[in-house]
Formats: sequence, C-alpha cells, structure tokens
Amino acid sequence: MEYVDPAEGRPRLPQEYVDRGQLKESGFYIEKNLIGPATLASLKGLAKEDAVAEEGRGGVRNLLDVAAFRELAESAPLLRLVRGILGDEAFIVRGILFDKTSNSNWKVPWHQDVTIAVTNRIDADGFGPWSIKAGVLHVQPPANVLEKMISVRIHLDDCPAENGALRVLPVTHRQGKLGQAGIEAEVSRGVPVTCEAKAGDALVMRPLLVHASSPSSAPNHRRVLHFDYANVELPNGLEWRERQVFSFRELVERG
Repeated sequence: MEYVDPAEGRPRLPQEYVDRGQLKESGFYIEKNLIGPATLASLKGLAKEDAVAEEGRGGVRNLLDVAAFRELAESAPLLRLVRGILGDEAFIVRGILFDKTSNSNWKVPWHQDVTIAVTNRIDADGFGPWSIKAGVLHVQPPANVLEKMISVRIHLDDCPAENGALRVLPVTHRQGKLGQAGIEAEVSRGVPVTCEAKAGDALVMRPLLVHASSPSSAPNHRRVLHFDYANVELPNGLEWRERQVFSFRELVERG
C-alpha cells in the first residue's frame, strides 16, 4: 500500500514529509528548493561534461574528485543544513551521481545503505565485509557509525513517480542494520512513501532507512547528486576517504 492522491490515482508525498522535524521520527524529509535555477543549470552541464557514467549503469562514483561537485557538497548552505542535524563537526564523506534514462535504466530492490568509502584496510570490530567499488575501498561499518550519518539527494530534474522516484519505508531507520529477512519483513508490513520531488529539491534521509526505486517509465533524465555526510570518528586508524573539516570561520568565508 502507498499513499495515493485520490484525485490523480497516483502515489504522492504526504505534506508532513516536507517538514524537517519529520527526519527524527520518519528517517527522511524533503528540503524544498535547496538549489536555485542558475546553480541547477550549471550542475546539469557539469553532470554531462565532467562525469563519465560507469559502464552499463547511470552512476558515477568518486564524484567529489570533480572540484565543482566537492565545492557544492562543502558549500555553506549544505553544511548548515547537515550540521543542523549531525552537529557542528559534520563533514562530507562520499558523492555519487545517479542518472536514469531510457538507455540506462534499472530497478533498485528494497535495501539499506550500509557501506562507506575508506582509505585503508584495518581490522576493527564490527567492520566488514570489504569491497572495491570504482577503484575505492569500501566497508560495511557497524550500525553506530551509520546512525551518525545523513544522506542528501539533490534532484537536478523533476522526479515524479514515473521517473523512478525513490520509495521509502518510514521509521525503518530505527531498526538498525537489517539482513535480507529483516528487510523483507519490514516491506511486508510497511507503508511505502514515494518521494516525488521537483528539480532543486533535496531528499534528506538516514542511510539505514529501507528504500527502493523502480525503473523510470519516462524518457527523461533523472539526475540525482547523492552526498553522504558523517560526524563520527572511525576506530583503529581507519580513515574516511573524503574527509575534510571546516572551522566556523572557514564556513562563513565560503558564503
């Protein structure tokens, strides 16, 4: 079952989920108009020119290696938003571009985001398994690390349900890390919400929130900049690959 607009007969986002206060309760909310039209136009150009999609998929990892995308992720408006949630020492840890088109279209089953990008492999309790994605070392940390993270998904294009909008199961971020059986149990009893968004809107969500997306049925781009932020130290000398912390003075100077 999904929330459906009786006038249109289609999934919709209930109004309460555009309230930042819902993040703690539900695990997500929509930040409206986070990015303005001029910046959107620039970002669309950069997404086309500077990012090369992974073979066979509409995704680009290591997005923060592109200076303009790192600048956006570390801009004052985004850091203020994130630090209002995670605290004043929060920092960017990963950037990914997703783009669903008629030529690069896929379904993402129900899951949680449970991997982080690190610089080195060091054994630590609760960390594993390890993997390599786009040449970068990743590992699954324990839940107490993921609980101190937030994801900001900035929509570069309008994203109605038919364009592969993300679907989420509210409150499931409170269940910790779930195995496949646990995820299936949440899906069987949960009420999905389809997070339709306009270009410039951002979906702010907890990584442990169970979510999925369907293939796009529209012949349009569905470009999303996915930024992960954290405010937690890793143990035993493990290091975040993209960590960079700014002082309050530096934040002000960045505008």
